[in-house]
Formats: sequence, C-alpha cells, structure tokens
Amino acid sequence: MDFIKGFTFKLNPSKTQKFAGEETKESLKTLVDTTGCDTIILAFIALQDTPQSEEIDYIGEHIPTDEELISVIDYARKLGLKIILKPMLNCRDGVWRAHINFFDVEVPCEPKWSKWFANYEKYILKYAEIAERTHCEMFMVGCELVQTERKEEYWRNLVQRVRNVYNGLVTYNTDKYQENQVKWWDCLDVISSSGYYPQTRWEENLDRIEKVVKQYNKPFFFAECGCMCVKGCQEVPNDWTFEGELDLKVQADYFKAMFETVREREWVEGYGIWDWSSNFREDLPEQRGYSVYDKPSAKVIKEFYQTL
Repeated sequence: MDFIKGFTFKLNPSKTQKFAGEETKESLKTLVDTTGCDTIILAFIALQDTPQSEEIDYIGEHIPTDEELISVIDYARKLGLKIILKPMLNCRDGVWRAHINFFDVEVPCEPKWSKWFANYEKYILKYAEIAERTHCEMFMVGCELVQTERKEEYWRNLVQRVRNVYNGLVTYNTDKYQENQVKWWDCLDVISSSGYYPQTRWEENLDRIEKVVKQYNKPFFFAECGCMCVKGCQEVPNDWTFEGELDLKVQADYFKAMFETVREREWVEGYGIWDWSSNFREDLPEQRGYSVYDKPSAKVIKEFYQTL
C-alpha cells in the first residue's frame, strides 16, 4: 500500500446543486490545490431513524445517485487522485452511529441484529460494486459502528461478500481507542481508525495501536483525524460539540504536533483528514469547525504532504 496523503471529501447537497456539478468540481480542485493531497476518502451517508432501527435508507435526497457518485469519481481521476470509497451511516435522531445496538439474544417483537445486518449488507454491497466498476483503490465496509463490532461472525460474512464483488483493498474504520477491541482485522487488508487523540497523548496511544498492527501484520492508516479551531479542543479533538473561544492556531498546532509525533512510527501509512465538504463555500461562516479551508492548518498539511 502506498502512503496515503489523504483527505475526506464528504458529498453534501447544497442550495444550488445536489451532489455533482460545477460547485463540487470547484471544491475538489480547491481541496487538492490547498492541501496537496493525492487521495480522497469519498464519503456519503445513509440514514436509519434511531440506533435501534433495522431499516437503512440509502435512496433519496440525502445521498448521491449512482450517476452523481460516478461523476465525482471520474472527475477525481482527472485530477490524478486515488479514491477510497466510504459509505457511512448516521441516525436521523442525531444519536451517534457508535450507539447502534441490539440484544445479543434475539427476542420476538424486538429489533434484531440479523435484520439490521441483512439491510446493512445490501447497502454496502451496492457501493462495493460501484467501487469495483470505478476501480477505487480501497473500500471501507463501515465507520465507527462500535457496538456492532462485537458481532464478529456477521462482519466476517460481510467482508467475504464484499470480496465476491470487489477486488481492491478492503478496510474498516474503527473509532478512536477501539483498535485493540476489533477481533476480525485478520479478514481485512488494512487496519484503519479515527485518530482523534489528545495532543499530549499521542505517544501512549500509538504504543497501544502498534501492538495491534504487529499482531495482525497489516498496513495501518488513520482514516480520520483532525481538530476544531476552538481553544482547548486539542485535548478533546473528537468532541464536535466543544464550546470555547475561536482560535485558528489551535488547529494548526494540533496538526504540527500530530505529524511530528506520528511520522516517527513508520508503520503509520497515511491519513484521511476530516473533512472537506463538496459544498465547502456554505461552510465558510463556520470557522470553529474541522474545515481547514483558508486557515493556517492548510499550509501545515500541504507542507507535510510535500515532504513525503
């Protein structure tokens, strides 16, 4: 696996377009010029109503059509980008996806793991087929579905079915602090996680993750990482609700510290920084968030990627 100089490019509809069009092209081109990335993690989001819902909605205005998705992939290729396809899942009620959960022993009249995984499999296989058709370099079978990860047999079956339709590298994006909890890394090609670690605690977490990487002897990269521009957020970079004073330097310093520390670990083979929206101009008023557009951190990222 080549080192991933990556950025998450999240497909969001805007006021003037859906998911593909000139605005999306401008956003993607600006991302490449601004950060020097060579890979995009192309993300889009299906929905289920609550963490205990069995049905998964991946058809409608909240998600790109197949034609829109393929159009974005084709344009990314013209820019010389590698592509990791990342179908994600959120809950409409706002509860974080990590809390999707059901009884381990199925109970009549209660939501069931078997039904949820059957529906999730349909969602994932649809996009695995598109990943194969468009020659994406990597495919993610899931992201931060923490409570589901203990259902090992279901995940192993899903990964095998993905391999039946997709021939590229397959990974799963576990959440921060969960790298040593997943028991089925052996059936994947790459280990990946969300690296939202406190600025002062990178070393101890890298030590822990390194044991997992050595145990399974797989490539590893941070599929997500980042920090908001809020004073104090560098110690809780995963908290998107963190309140405080706007401070653009916090984000830039966080990336500097992360790159300086992590680059000493040769087994870390890349990043998928979070995130850049396809309708990035609508995000401009929100300076406190994870976006790096027109912020000092963009220069930090580009300079680091240019050294690799």
